[in-house]
Amino acid sequence: MSFVEGKLPLRLKLIHGFGAVAFGVKDTGFSFFLLFYYSQVLGMDAGLVSLALLLALLVDAVVDPIIGNLSDRTYSRWGRRLPWLYAAPIPLAFAWVLLWSVPGGEAPTFWGLFGICVVVRLLLSACEVPSISLLPEITSDYVERTTLFRFRYLSGWIGGIVMMIIAYGFLFTGESGLLNRDGYITFGLIGSALMVISVVGSAIGQHKLVAHLPQTKPAPFSLSGCFSEIKEAFSERAFLIFAAGGLAAYISQGLNFSLSNYLNVFIWRLDATPLPGLGEDVTGLSIYPLILFLSVVLMFNIVGPMHDRFGKPKSAAIGAIGSAVLTIIPYTALLTGFWPELGTLTSLVLVFAFLTVGNALGIVVMVSASSMIAEIVEAYLERTGTRAEGAFYSGNWLVQKCATGFGIFLSGQFLAFAALTSDVTPDTVAPGVIDNLIILYTVTMVILMLIAGYWLGRFPISREDHEARIAAMNGASQNGMGITTSPDVQPATRLEK
Repeated sequence: MSFVEGKLPLRLKLIHGFGAVAFGVKDTGFSFFLLFYYSQVLGMDAGLVSLALLLALLVDAVVDPIIGNLSDRTYSRWGRRLPWLYAAPIPLAFAWVLLWSVPGGEAPTFWGLFGICVVVRLLLSACEVPSISLLPEITSDYVERTTLFRFRYLSGWIGGIVMMIIAYGFLFTGESGLLNRDGYITFGLIGSALMVISVVGSAIGQHKLVAHLPQTKPAPFSLSGCFSEIKEAFSERAFLIFAAGGLAAYISQGLNFSLSNYLNVFIWRLDATPLPGLGEDVTGLSIYPLILFLSVVLMFNIVGPMHDRFGKPKSAAIGAIGSAVLTIIPYTALLTGFWPELGTLTSLVLVFAFLTVGNALGIVVMVSASSMIAEIVEAYLERTGTRAEGAFYSGNWLVQKCATGFGIFLSGQFLAFAALTSDVTPDTVAPGVIDNLIILYTVTMVILMLIAGYWLGRFPISREDHEARIAAMNGASQNGMGITTSPDVQPATRLEK
């Protein structure tokens, strides 16, 4: 049974989603700025930086199931998830500051970068896995779950966009731009504060609803039991189909985010495109975060109607195909000479138009895929009698982080293959280098999004299947024939709204 029956109050949607701001801050830092900072500013080899980020993600992905399993088995008067949300944010903040304030101001060793990235990612997982694992417990309603994910994604993107606005609008202006080393220190300090406020604030806001002693004390944690549960999760056919599509979608996301600054500056010349009447320092790059925000608002308004009309699997497929088409059109036009002159207002408007709709459809894919996991939870519960939200969402993080890390790794290899070295500028880079980067990027992105659309579109649990399953389990419970609950995991307590 869920914590809340029926329609969720707006306050709960907002406060639950608010916890994802920390994830957005992290995502913006790792995906948009970290590779650029360590390679272009500190002078590390881009291939080595991307390799360090990949290895850190792989370590994090392996540890995530342990965190999810531990949160499933946490037994306290504050429930299973809240202790994690109160304990992890402060050390996360210190680690985040250290990541952007390299001791001595010089490039760290490969293993030094790897180590701090591992620490940051593990502490972020200790916040995010318990937070998102609350979602299936809060509500079993198909539509309300989509709504909660809409608010989570909206909050996560807002957190990331706020950091972009601060970065592009205040920290990396002037002649130095993104090469301003001191700006990254401030970036880390502001981000750490936002992380603490979002995670702790969300936990406090949900405290009254979820803080209670579980009715059944879970079995002690064991590594064998933990990975046995993950193995069980991957035995679910629905989860395997989700994982196949999610893998491709997450690789494309990691590749897209980590190359964004290179695409914006070296290809589309957003930093060299002035906006009439707004001053010399205000360029296309200055308002880039606002365009991303518009795309998130567009997603927020279309994903619900899309799920109502098409269901989650078809919505994911439509989003993936649409995103692939809108990715390839502008780059193809640029290569074939049909694009307006770079640095002009016409070029800028077209770039932002394609970006707004394409990014919105890309996020629709992610929202649809993430929301599918909540339905797998009940399918697993029906089959085994065990609630294992933490296991499934940590399994999702395992897929996501391995894939995103591979996407970031690919970006470093693409830069190396295209010969875009740290000593070139947008004004001095050879045209052939740009052409190679465009071809590598667009072909890979389109293939990945088509794969994602194919597999996510085949997800086997429809809205009708889910609602029938919930009705059957509720009916069995009311008749005293409820599903036997595993002693390992405490079921959610039903609270009438």
